Amino acid sequence: MRDNRRIAAIIVGLLFAVTAYAAETKEPTVVTSQKLTTDQKAKTALFEVNVVAKKGDRTMYADTMLVYYSEDKSGSNIKKIDADGNVKLVRGERVVTSKHAVYYAEPEEYVVFTGEPRASEGENVVTGTKMTYFMKDDHSIVEDSKVFIVNKEKTGNRQ
Repeated sequence: MRDNRRIAAIIVGLLFAVTAYAAETKEPTVVTSQKLTTDQKAKTALFEVNVVAKKGDRTMYADTMLVYYSEDKSGSNIKKIDADGNVKLVRGERVVTSKHAVYYAEPEEYVVFTGEPRASEGENVVTGTKMTYFMKDDHSIVEDSKVFIVNKEKTGNRQ
C-alpha cells in the first residue's frame, strides 16, 4: 500500500512538472511516449521511444526527452528539457529539425538546436551549426547560417 502511494505521488509530481512547462501561458503540455522512467530524487523524468510534447500551437518530437524539474509549494516546474534523436519542432508552417535540442524555461523560454539544425517555412530553408529559437518573441539566432529563399513572383504575360 505504501509503495502504491509513493508511485501515485511520483506520477502526480510528474504531471505537475509537465503542466508547469506551460506555466507562463497557462497552456497545458501533454507528453506521450512508449516508456517513462522517473527519478524523484534527481527530479528528472525520461521519456523514451516516439516522444511527442504538445503545448498550444507547437509540437516537439524526439526519440528521447529528459525533463528536469523543481518542486516548490505551488507544485513542480520544468527547468530544462534535453531532446535527442530525430528532433522536430513544428509551429504552424514552420518546422525545425536537428539531432539534439535543449529547451530552457528560464530566464526566457527558448530552445537551442544543434546537430545539423534546419528550419523551413514553405520552400524557404535556413541551415546552420546552431539555432536558438526564442518562443515568446518568435525570433531566432542562427550561427554559420545558409539561407535558401524561393521567390515566387507572379509572372504575368511576357512577350
